[in-house]
Amino acid sequence: MGSPLFNNRNNGQRLGITEPISLGGPSDFDVMKTRELEKFLQDVGLYESQEEAVSREEVLGRLDQIVKIWVKTISRAKGLNEQLVQEANAKIFTFGSYRLGVHGPGADIDTLCVGPRHATREEDFFGELHKMLSEMPEVSELHPVPDAHVPVMKFKFSGVSIDLLYAKLSLWVIPEDLDISQDSILQNADEQTVRSLNGCRVTDQILRLVPNIQNFRTTLRCMRFWAKRRGVYSNVAGFLGGINWALLVARICQLYPNALPNMLVSRFFRVYTQWRWPNPVMLCAIEERSLGLQVWDPRRYPKDRFHLMPIITPAYPCMNSSYNVSSSTLRIMTEEFQRGNEIFEAMEANKAEWDTLFEPYPFFDAYKNYLQIDIAAENADDLRKWKGWVESRLRQLTLKIERHTYNMLQCHPHPGDFSDKSKLFHCCYFMGLQRKQGVPVNEGEQFDIRLTVEEFKLSVGSYTLWKPGMEIRVTHVRRRNLPNFVFPGGVRPARPFKIARESRQSVESKVSSHGQADKSCEGKAVTNGADDGRKRKREDDDVGNNLRNSKCLATVASSTVEDHEGSPPVTVVSSCFTKGENMDAMLGEARRERVENVIEDSLRNLKNPADVSSQNGGEIDGSVRCSPISNTSSVTAGSSNSKEAEKLAIEKIMSGLYDSHQSFTEELDELEDDLEYRNQVKDFVGSTKSNPLDSSMTNTAVAVPVKISSGAGPSGILYPNGGLEELEPAELMAPLSNGIHSAPTAQRKPLIRLKLTTVANATGKSA
Repeated sequence: MGSPLFNNRNNGQRLGITEPISLGGPSDFDVMKTRELEKFLQDVGLYESQEEAVSREEVLGRLDQIVKIWVKTISRAKGLNEQLVQEANAKIFTFGSYRLGVHGPGADIDTLCVGPRHATREEDFFGELHKMLSEMPEVSELHPVPDAHVPVMKFKFSGVSIDLLYAKLSLWVIPEDLDISQDSILQNADEQTVRSLNGCRVTDQILRLVPNIQNFRTTLRCMRFWAKRRGVYSNVAGFLGGINWALLVARICQLYPNALPNMLVSRFFRVYTQWRWPNPVMLCAIEERSLGLQVWDPRRYPKDRFHLMPIITPAYPCMNSSYNVSSSTLRIMTEEFQRGNEIFEAMEANKAEWDTLFEPYPFFDAYKNYLQIDIAAENADDLRKWKGWVESRLRQLTLKIERHTYNMLQCHPHPGDFSDKSKLFHCCYFMGLQRKQGVPVNEGEQFDIRLTVEEFKLSVGSYTLWKPGMEIRVTHVRRRNLPNFVFPGGVRPARPFKIARESRQSVESKVSSHGQADKSCEGKAVTNGADDGRKRKREDDDVGNNLRNSKCLATVASSTVEDHEGSPPVTVVSSCFTKGENMDAMLGEARRERVENVIEDSLRNLKNPADVSSQNGGEIDGSVRCSPISNTSSVTAGSSNSKEAEKLAIEKIMSGLYDSHQSFTEELDELEDDLEYRNQVKDFVGSTKSNPLDSSMTNTAVAVPVKISSGAGPSGILYPNGGLEELEPAELMAPLSNGIHSAPTAQRKPLIRLKLTTVANATGKSA
């Protein structure tokens, strides 16, 4: 258990850019629930064994010896005198989950090799060191990625997964006691070195900025496990990665410095449910410093204005660590925060337990329609490289679909991949599809995402290391036709009658505490296929919405949509849909509008974070001062007065930082390799000078036909303002070799296509 004393590490100094919300210590309830949490985390296997810990230490020691031999070898080869050769040194640092102390069994170790100025990245690190590692029997699955945003060498050393970065400093000799937290090591460093150093510098700074490291670690283990179970742990998929969750947890530790993990997890959900994104989360003030490196600042850098969920790193140069988040993934995470908050309210009323919070998200029961992205290669090595490349580009497909449909068609990417064991060197990814809820369906409005998929495949096909056999195919598949290999054990679970496609649902049991009315519940299927019989809350829509949205659209017997490029018409068929089947029905309209309004706010003047403490004055100044939560056996934190005080305190924290800085929702910087489309959007933004999410814009622009088609077979319609229509699945049995690798050769029509007449009309260019 962590000490409840606030000044146990920092001599009474405040941590963070604002005063804490509460200095209260733990109650008896917090102590009990924290013990339960620690036991739960132990039981699910989140802690490695002593033997594995020793093995990791040995691997790191061996790796440090290897880089020291490497740097002396290249120093001698470059003609340095013998004294310099003997003094030549390189050093291994760790960062990420291992350095934070929250790694689990089998986790990767993020490492950084720091070398002298004469040891180059291209020739020496990815050349000579790669050669040395490839010749060692302990090393396997060696995979260099020199052209990544942060260049990395991935491999396994004696079975331990290693991600190795490289930083070339402007020093002739690397001292053994080098302190990389000093800004001076960034002097004359190239961008790749700055990015590579950033991981270590940020990790060390986080540990300096939390009031109690042990409580921070337990809470972070909990939140990482929760995020993985709920499918929102993946930076590459547009959710949050390890460093993002660490920063969010560290900020809660600052706001509640004397709280135990039970209360910290509770306040995590309470605070971030109320957080008005894109207000940034920061552990310390952003400082410019004398080196002139670019820091996150939406006042000066237009690209920073497009970030939807800024989580700012605390080490210079301060950057946004969560620029990958899209409007769809932000919506999903926001709703998961709400679900967690409601479960904790039930836990405080003894209506739920820890295992309720960690129930897996039933992704393959949550949607009626999915995109399936299949990739294949000739051998395992090619597949590993091809898979890494495709994974890094998948988020573009989500961004393009959102942008082309003005956020009316929403995507939910699954953070993991799946493999059909009957096929060699093959894996696939899935995205759930649904239209945005809340806008009436207008008959005849359609989504057609054919061109979107074509652009995505062209982007993927630009892979410079492409080899014959590297294939990609994108198809549409309905829930009932999902392949069996996506389910545990390859067995499709039985679906109970009227099962809830949970989405961002609420509590498994009835909640009738703190003045709340009992809420009706529905059952749900978890990913392991076991129906545990628990019920879940469901918000009833008002009668008017039910009457409006439960109408079946008239069936279009033989409607045709002309292809924009003049290909033969495609027959489409629509079917009935009721609003009760929409997975967003669980989300309150007011909360959803609040999130969207924040995103749509125009750029306002930013206030200096350093001035926040003077504005707040004391703990929480004025009428919103929050009294510390008393250390009693009762759960005083759950009282309505305490919650209201915390709510006001959170509002005060955000009003003292940054106001909304979002002027548009297009993440233009995410299409760096798509110059033609970027120019189209640039022209489009210049001609409209308005927010694409403005209500007047969406009422006119989304009348564009946007349709998911399955090629030669039947197809269906996705309506932008209503529920998803049932769509005919793509021909899943077609051999993967018929897919398209998007090389610059003649291509057949894809199975799913997009016709973007809106942007074409707006820009005056042909789509």
